[in-house]
Amino acid sequence: MFVDECVIKAAAGDGGRGCISFRREKYEPWGGPNGGDGGRGGDVVLVGNDDTNNLVDFKYQPHWKGERGEHGQGADCNGKEGEPAILKVPLGTVVINTENDLPVAEIIEDGQRIVLLKGGNGGWGNTHFKTSTNRAPKRSNPGQLGEVGTFRLVLKSIADVGMVGFPNAGKSSLTGAITKAHPKTAAYPFTTLHPQIGVIEYPDGHRLLMADIPGLIEGASENKGLGHRFLKHIERCALLVLIIDMAGTDARDPRDDYKHLLRELELYDKALLNKPRIVVANKLDQLEAKGWLTKFKKRYAKVDVLEISCLTGAGLEKLKLELRKRVTKLRAKEKKAAAAAA
Repeated sequence: MFVDECVIKAAAGDGGRGCISFRREKYEPWGGPNGGDGGRGGDVVLVGNDDTNNLVDFKYQPHWKGERGEHGQGADCNGKEGEPAILKVPLGTVVINTENDLPVAEIIEDGQRIVLLKGGNGGWGNTHFKTSTNRAPKRSNPGQLGEVGTFRLVLKSIADVGMVGFPNAGKSSLTGAITKAHPKTAAYPFTTLHPQIGVIEYPDGHRLLMADIPGLIEGASENKGLGHRFLKHIERCALLVLIIDMAGTDARDPRDDYKHLLRELELYDKALLNKPRIVVANKLDQLEAKGWLTKFKKRYAKVDVLEISCLTGAGLEKLKLELRKRVTKLRAKEKKAAAAAA
């Protein structure tokens, strides 16, 4: 099961209460206070985990709580701090406070740690309340309550390349052909029901992550079909691949498919149109494809088109090299901009 959005309830641990205690020693009848402090409650901590790309664990375990701090003890013994609740989330997870619908955290790096909720401080023991006029205070503090909250976790996959297209355009076939992923392929729409992350490997060890987003239909941005659920997964991709069925399967017009894809992206988020993109014409092994390709280039003369066939493998190596060249250039530009901002 693939889960990319769920709601959790979390509570940090309460602090332990301070202790009221006095020294009882044979030769010190007037022994002073020696109550220890309570331990601090455990935090609720988010940790980025590169080994998972799913929120399914949080769907079946929506309640998380940090451990309560131990109470203080006599002989100036402070209570032990409570253990934190560690939530290992996939990279690309955005945490939204359901109370005000505002994002409060974002995990984008492996091992990144963010304290979502702080545990309560432990209470003071009576040692802290000793004064010159009150040598035997019978007072201590209770521990503070830990923070609580309800949050919505939203996963936005992090990949170098995001691939979008209409059903049966060949996204799954392309993913299986150039990556190590093995998505389901079939001659009917919506064979991909959740995003597939594949790794494109090159002979020199270089790697790219490619996300296969489930097929869009017209009206996807208005919650029609399946693709609307997963459009958020292309927001973080450096490069978009718009794959077009150039054979015109199911009486489709490739020119209209391209226009409608851009329209759905714009309706979801206008910023997606500003992302660098490549148009990939698939199914060039079929007789009808050449005629449609000529018509496509005539209407969109300024659009660069890479011609491939997932069936025969034609153009796939050229596509892999082009993806690497463009992504490398984009990542270098991002690093330069980040360095300048710092």
